[in-house]
Amino acid sequence: MTKKRRLSTQLFALCSICLVAVILLGHFSEASAAVYRQGSSGQTVRTIQQKLKNWGYYDGSVDGIFGSQTTAAVKYFQRKNGLTVDGIVGPATLKALGMPSSSSSSGASSGRDNDLYLLARMISAEARGEPYTGQVAVGAVILNRVKHPSFPNTISGVIYQPGAFSALNDGQFDQPIADSARRAAQDALNGWDPTGGAIYYYNPAKTTNSWIWSRPVIATIGNHVFAR
Repeated sequence: MTKKRRLSTQLFALCSICLVAVILLGHFSEASAAVYRQGSSGQTVRTIQQKLKNWGYYDGSVDGIFGSQTTAAVKYFQRKNGLTVDGIVGPATLKALGMPSSSSSSGASSGRDNDLYLLARMISAEARGEPYTGQVAVGAVILNRVKHPSFPNTISGVIYQPGAFSALNDGQFDQPIADSARRAAQDALNGWDPTGGAIYYYNPAKTTNSWIWSRPVIATIGNHVFAR
Protein backbone atom coordinates (compact mmCIF):
# COMPACT_ATOMS: atom_id res chain seq x y z
CA MET A 1 0.00 0.00 0.00
CA THR A 2 1.37 3.40 -0.98
CA LYS A 3 1.95 6.07 1.63
CA LYS A 4 -0.77 8.27 0.07
CA ARG A 5 -3.32 5.46 0.07
CA ARG A 6 -2.47 4.53 3.68
CA LEU A 7 -3.00 8.15 4.74
CA SER A 8 -6.38 8.23 2.99
CA THR A 9 -7.43 5.03 4.76
CA GLN A 10 -6.41 6.46 8.13
CA LEU A 11 -8.33 9.70 7.49
CA PHE A 12 -11.42 7.74 6.48
CA ALA A 13 -11.22 5.66 9.67
CA LEU A 14 -10.81 8.79 11.78
CA CYS A 15 -13.82 10.46 10.15
CA SER A 16 -15.88 7.31 10.72
CA ILE A 17 -14.98 7.31 14.41
CA CYS A 18 -15.90 10.99 14.75
CA LEU A 19 -19.24 10.39 13.01
CA VAL A 20 -20.08 7.51 15.34
CA ALA A 21 -19.12 9.64 18.35
CA VAL A 22 -21.41 12.48 17.22
CA ILE A 23 -24.33 10.07 16.72
CA LEU A 24 -23.79 8.47 20.12
CA LEU A 25 -23.52 11.87 21.78
CA GLY A 26 -26.78 12.93 20.19
CA HIS A 27 -28.54 9.80 21.40
CA PHE A 28 -27.10 10.30 24.88
CA SER A 29 -28.27 13.89 24.99
CA GLU A 30 -31.77 12.89 23.95
CA ALA A 31 -31.86 10.07 26.47
CA SER A 32 -30.66 12.29 29.32
CA ALA A 33 -33.03 15.18 28.55
CA ALA A 34 -35.98 15.50 30.89
CA VAL A 35 -39.18 14.17 29.28
CA TYR A 36 -42.55 13.87 31.01
CA ARG A 37 -45.57 12.19 29.48
CA GLN A 38 -48.75 10.33 30.42
CA GLY A 39 -47.82 7.86 33.14
CA SER A 40 -45.08 10.05 34.64
CA SER A 41 -45.37 11.19 38.24
CA GLY A 42 -43.52 13.20 40.84
CA GLN A 43 -42.78 16.73 41.93
CA THR A 44 -41.89 18.05 38.49
CA VAL A 45 -45.28 16.88 37.21
CA ARG A 46 -46.90 18.79 40.09
CA THR A 47 -45.01 21.91 39.02
CA ILE A 48 -46.14 21.45 35.41
CA GLN A 49 -49.75 21.02 36.53
CA GLN A 50 -49.63 24.05 38.81
CA LYS A 51 -48.20 26.30 36.11
CA LEU A 52 -50.81 25.12 33.61
CA LYS A 53 -53.53 25.63 36.21
CA ASN A 54 -52.32 29.13 37.09
CA TRP A 55 -52.41 30.07 33.41
CA GLY A 56 -55.86 28.62 32.75
CA TYR A 57 -54.88 25.57 30.70
CA TYR A 58 -55.65 22.95 33.34
CA ASP A 59 -58.53 22.52 35.79
CA GLY A 60 -57.68 19.13 37.29
CA SER A 61 -55.99 18.20 40.54
CA VAL A 62 -52.38 19.20 41.17
CA ASP A 63 -51.49 15.70 42.31
CA GLY A 64 -48.22 14.96 40.52
CA ILE A 65 -49.79 12.27 38.32
CA PHE A 66 -49.54 12.83 34.56
CA GLY A 67 -52.92 11.54 33.40
CA SER A 68 -55.22 12.22 30.47
CA GLN A 69 -56.32 15.61 31.80
CA THR A 70 -52.71 16.75 32.10
CA THR A 71 -51.99 15.46 28.60
CA ALA A 72 -54.92 17.46 27.22
CA ALA A 73 -53.75 20.57 29.08
CA VAL A 74 -50.20 20.19 27.76
CA LYS A 75 -51.53 19.86 24.20
CA TYR A 76 -53.64 22.97 24.68
CA PHE A 77 -50.58 24.87 25.96
CA GLN A 78 -48.43 23.60 23.09
CA ARG A 79 -51.04 24.56 20.52
CA LYS A 80 -51.31 28.11 21.90
CA ASN A 81 -47.53 28.55 22.04
CA GLY A 82 -46.53 27.24 18.63
CA LEU A 83 -44.99 24.01 19.91
CA THR A 84 -45.26 20.46 18.59
CA VAL A 85 -48.66 19.27 19.84
CA ASP A 86 -47.86 15.83 21.20
CA GLY A 87 -48.84 16.09 24.88
CA ILE A 88 -45.25 15.33 25.92
CA VAL A 89 -43.29 17.78 28.05
CA GLY A 90 -39.80 17.67 26.59
CA PRO A 91 -37.05 20.30 26.58
CA ALA A 92 -38.90 22.76 24.31
CA THR A 93 -42.14 22.62 26.32
CA LEU A 94 -40.22 22.81 29.62
CA LYS A 95 -38.50 25.95 28.34
CA ALA A 96 -41.83 27.48 27.32
CA LEU A 97 -43.16 26.71 30.80
CA GLY A 98 -40.18 28.51 32.32
CA MET A 99 -38.80 25.30 33.79
CA PRO A 100 -35.17 24.08 33.50
CA SER A 101 -34.36 20.67 32.09
CA SER A 102 -32.73 18.12 34.37
CA SER A 103 -29.24 18.95 33.12
CA SER A 104 -29.51 22.60 34.18
CA SER A 105 -31.51 22.15 37.35
CA SER A 106 -29.22 19.92 39.41
CA GLY A 107 -26.93 22.71 40.57
CA ALA A 108 -29.77 24.66 42.15
CA SER A 109 -31.65 21.70 43.62
CA SER A 110 -30.07 21.82 47.07
CA GLY A 111 -30.91 25.51 47.47
CA ARG A 112 -34.51 24.95 46.46
CA ASP A 113 -34.79 21.99 48.79
CA ASN A 114 -33.57 24.13 51.69
CA ASP A 115 -36.06 26.88 50.81
CA LEU A 116 -38.87 24.32 50.62
CA TYR A 117 -37.92 22.91 54.02
CA LEU A 118 -37.79 26.31 55.74
CA LEU A 119 -41.01 27.49 54.13
CA ALA A 120 -42.84 24.27 55.05
CA ARG A 121 -41.58 24.50 58.66
CA MET A 122 -42.81 28.08 59.03
CA ILE A 123 -46.18 27.33 57.40
CA SER A 124 -46.61 24.38 59.75
CA ALA A 125 -45.68 26.51 62.75
CA GLU A 126 -47.86 29.49 61.86
CA ALA A 127 -50.82 27.89 60.09
CA ARG A 128 -51.13 24.28 61.25
CA GLY A 129 -54.87 23.62 61.53
CA GLU A 130 -55.80 26.39 59.09
CA PRO A 131 -57.60 25.55 55.81
CA TYR A 132 -55.20 24.37 53.13
CA THR A 133 -55.65 27.59 51.15
CA GLY A 134 -54.77 29.50 54.30
CA GLN A 135 -51.56 27.50 54.67
CA VAL A 136 -50.57 28.31 51.08
CA ALA A 137 -51.44 31.94 51.80
CA VAL A 138 -48.98 32.11 54.70
CA GLY A 139 -46.28 30.73 52.41
CA ALA A 140 -47.22 33.28 49.76
CA VAL A 141 -46.82 36.14 52.26
CA ILE A 142 -43.28 35.00 53.02
CA LEU A 143 -42.45 34.81 49.31
CA ASN A 144 -44.05 38.22 48.72
CA ARG A 145 -41.78 39.65 51.40
CA VAL A 146 -38.74 38.20 49.64
CA LYS A 147 -39.70 40.26 46.56
CA HIS A 148 -40.55 43.41 48.55
CA PRO A 149 -37.82 46.04 49.07
CA SER A 150 -38.76 46.49 52.74
CA PHE A 151 -37.79 42.92 53.67
CA PRO A 152 -34.78 40.60 53.30
CA ASN A 153 -34.44 39.13 49.82
CA THR A 154 -34.18 35.46 50.79
CA ILE A 155 -36.63 33.04 52.38
CA SER A 156 -34.30 32.37 55.28
CA GLY A 157 -33.75 36.10 55.76
CA VAL A 158 -37.49 36.77 55.92
CA ILE A 159 -38.19 33.87 58.27
CA TYR A 160 -35.38 34.69 60.67
CA GLN A 161 -35.88 38.45 60.60
CA PRO A 162 -35.98 39.50 64.28
CA GLY A 163 -39.52 39.87 65.59
CA ALA A 164 -41.17 38.85 62.34
CA PHE A 165 -42.77 35.57 63.44
CA SER A 166 -43.86 34.58 66.92
CA ALA A 167 -43.51 30.89 66.05
CA LEU A 168 -39.74 31.25 66.36
CA ASN A 169 -40.13 32.17 70.02
CA ASP A 170 -43.02 30.02 71.25
CA GLY A 171 -41.62 26.63 70.19
CA GLN A 172 -43.99 26.03 67.28
CA PHE A 173 -41.18 26.31 64.75
CA ASP A 174 -39.47 23.29 66.31
CA GLN A 175 -42.52 21.02 66.06
CA PRO A 176 -42.76 18.27 63.37
CA ILE A 177 -43.76 19.59 59.96
CA ALA A 178 -47.34 18.76 58.94
CA ASP A 179 -47.65 16.97 55.59
CA SER A 180 -50.12 19.58 54.40
CA ALA A 181 -47.55 22.30 55.12
CA ARG A 182 -45.04 20.60 52.83
CA ARG A 183 -47.58 20.56 50.00
CA ALA A 184 -48.59 24.14 50.74
CA ALA A 185 -44.97 25.29 50.61
CA GLN A 186 -44.51 23.70 47.20
CA ASP A 187 -47.72 25.23 45.89
CA ALA A 188 -46.61 28.65 47.12
CA LEU A 189 -43.19 28.21 45.50
CA ASN A 190 -44.96 27.18 42.30
CA GLY A 191 -46.67 30.57 42.22
CA TRP A 192 -50.04 30.13 43.93
CA ASP A 193 -50.87 33.26 45.94
CA PRO A 194 -54.39 33.16 47.42
CA THR A 195 -53.78 36.53 49.10
CA GLY A 196 -53.37 38.61 45.97
CA GLY A 197 -50.05 40.08 47.02
CA ALA A 198 -50.25 40.41 50.82
CA ILE A 199 -47.09 41.03 52.84
CA TYR A 200 -48.73 40.81 56.29
CA TYR A 201 -51.13 38.47 58.03
CA TYR A 202 -52.54 38.28 61.53
CA ASN A 203 -55.16 36.60 63.66
CA PRO A 204 -57.58 39.31 64.85
CA ALA A 205 -58.48 37.24 67.90
CA LYS A 206 -54.88 37.04 69.08
CA THR A 207 -52.90 40.06 67.89
CA THR A 208 -52.07 42.85 70.32
CA ASN A 209 -50.29 44.95 67.69
CA SER A 210 -52.42 48.02 67.03
CA TRP A 211 -50.31 49.03 64.03
CA ILE A 212 -51.20 45.92 62.04
CA TRP A 213 -54.88 46.89 62.13
CA SER A 214 -54.04 49.98 60.06
CA ARG A 215 -52.82 47.95 57.09
CA PRO A 216 -55.18 47.68 54.06
CA VAL A 217 -56.93 44.30 54.17
CA ILE A 218 -56.89 42.16 51.03
CA ALA A 219 -58.43 38.88 52.15
CA THR A 220 -59.57 36.81 55.10
CA ILE A 221 -58.81 33.08 54.93
CA GLY A 222 -59.61 30.91 57.91
CA ASN A 223 -58.53 32.70 61.07
CA HIS A 224 -56.03 34.97 59.33
CA VAL A 225 -56.46 38.40 57.83
CA PHE A 226 -54.07 39.21 54.97
CA ALA A 227 -53.02 42.77 54.31
CA ARG A 228 -50.63 45.04 52.40
